[in-house]
Amino acid sequence: MTDISGKIMIRKNTGLKIAISAVLCLFILILAIRQGSVYISLKDLFYIIGGHITGQGTPGSVDPMMDSIFWTIRMPRAIMAFLVGGALSVSGACMQALLQNPLASSYTLGVSSGASLGAAIVLILEISVPVLAGFMLPFAGFVFGLVTVVAALLIASAIDRNVSNTTVVLIGMVLSLFVNGMMNLLSTLNSDHSKQLILWMMGSFSARGWKHCAILFPVCILGSAGLMLMSRKLDIMSFGDLQAQAMGVDAKKTKIISILICALLTGVSVAFTGVIGFIDLAAPHVVRKIFGPSHKLVLPMSFIYGGAFMALGDLISRTLLSPREIPVGAVTALLGAPFFAYVFFASRRKR
Repeated sequence: MTDISGKIMIRKNTGLKIAISAVLCLFILILAIRQGSVYISLKDLFYIIGGHITGQGTPGSVDPMMDSIFWTIRMPRAIMAFLVGGALSVSGACMQALLQNPLASSYTLGVSSGASLGAAIVLILEISVPVLAGFMLPFAGFVFGLVTVVAALLIASAIDRNVSNTTVVLIGMVLSLFVNGMMNLLSTLNSDHSKQLILWMMGSFSARGWKHCAILFPVCILGSAGLMLMSRKLDIMSFGDLQAQAMGVDAKKTKIISILICALLTGVSVAFTGVIGFIDLAAPHVVRKIFGPSHKLVLPMSFIYGGAFMALGDLISRTLLSPREIPVGAVTALLGAPFFAYVFFASRRKR
């Protein structure tokens, strides 16, 4: 009887945590939409959203310029930031489980840098494939991101026969530095695109609209759903490959499918926004501290927390030195680097 009441209490606490987290993240998203050079009241915000959703248009009391700023610039940008943060965080949570390493993420494994390089090459060479149409950038990001993480795994296996997770992370970071060097070289050799490439390397949500959200949204849904279907396997994989195989999980197949999905989520996100680091490292850690290790909760809550953190980071980037805008990648790096150091030294103390 005591066990049953304890389980009920745990479920209630978990439900309360989820509700509080959802409200807090919604508040951050609304704050990111409202705040800026032009202040938008809550009443006008709901009028504008309701008018566009129902097709009835906004009331005459709302300034048309405010309506344009909110609906065509600020709202899609905030939603894009939320989707990118969610996609990167889900990918990071999965990578940490697969490699049993708290420092593993798409950023530290070089996936973000590789995806950014692929998108940069497409922009510089003006590559276009009629079949892909508007999907050329996300496709290039996915392919190059996947190639980078596979290269990191192959090099790590050649150097370390046991393929220790620390080796994989270090190789990923070395590859990331190498790819960033190639980006700098491309920027130098292509002066016409240098400003765009530099902005890309630092990450930005500037000029991101509804068409970008329309492409990223289904990718986030499908990718997150695919990982959610494997949440039980990820729980087992976090104990190591041998333990997973002993419990009937095909470790190799699970890793391949998971890495493909993570590369898709990261590649498409980075292809639109540039390199943005540390969100995919920090958000899953915060979620595990609050909700525990079960990926049935870790994955969806990582998406929510990562999206909220990214929306907040973008808000800081465009309001801190307004009217000047700081690249959001710089904001996340300033906040994430100390967190990275904390996780690293905390894991060493545990060992």
